[in-house]
This record gives sequence, C-alpha cells and structure tokens, in this order.
Amino acid sequence: MKRDEIEIRIRYAETDQMGVVHHANYALYLEIGRVEWLRKLGLSYKKMEEEGIALPVISLRVNYVKPIHYDDLIKVKTQLKERPRSVVEFDYEIANDFGEILATANTVLAFINMKTNKPTRPPKYFLDVLDS
Repeated sequence: MKRDEIEIRIRYAETDQMGVVHHANYALYLEIGRVEWLRKLGLSYKKMEEEGIALPVISLRVNYVKPIHYDDLIKVKTQLKERPRSVVEFDYEIANDFGEILATANTVLAFINMKTNKPTRPPKYFLDVLDS
C-alpha cells in the first residue's frame, strides 16, 4: 500500500535527563508521519473534520529497538497497512541516518461521524486517492 517517509530532527525538549527521547514523543512522531502521508496524497485531517469526519486513534503500539538522542535526524516511514473500512491502520519504522531501525510502530484510527459519534466509512474521496 502507499508509503511515505519524512525526516525529523530531535529537539532538546523531547529528551529526558539522559538525552534520550522520552517515550511519549513517539506518538507525536507517528502523528507527524501520518499527517504528512495524508497531505502528500492531497488529503487533510482539517478537511475531513470540516466535513464531519473525525479520525481518533483507537490503538497505538510501539516497539522500542534502540534509543533516539538529542539532535539525531530520524526518518519516519509511514505505510498504510490495508485498504480502510471503518478503521484505517498504519505501520511505521523509525530509522536513523545509517538505516538502523530505532523503533517500529502501528496505529489504528477509526472514522467517526462527528454528529452521531458513531463509526462510519471513509469518505469516497479518501478511497479514490488510494486507488489512483
């Protein structure tokens, strides 16, 4: 399925006292990867929300392989796992400049109708972009 890669420079504020990225920041890196994946396909969270569709994260799993440190340049690779239905699932790899895998992750998000607060199917334009 469709895949994207972005680079992120680790800021000092994202690290703990030992200079290692705090685990809470991994969710932020995954979100940045996911939002950019959508943006590069011509999709946006903002547009979906304006049309009454929310995409909350319902599952997040991270496997920490090696630590990430202040000023490291990481690559977040985001890949759609399968064609979405009422949920959309992404797999991720976070690697360093040398291609070493630092973490792997998976998120599952649900398409939610913001008026009813119930699951819904993805918008047609979302699926159309995946088919192109």
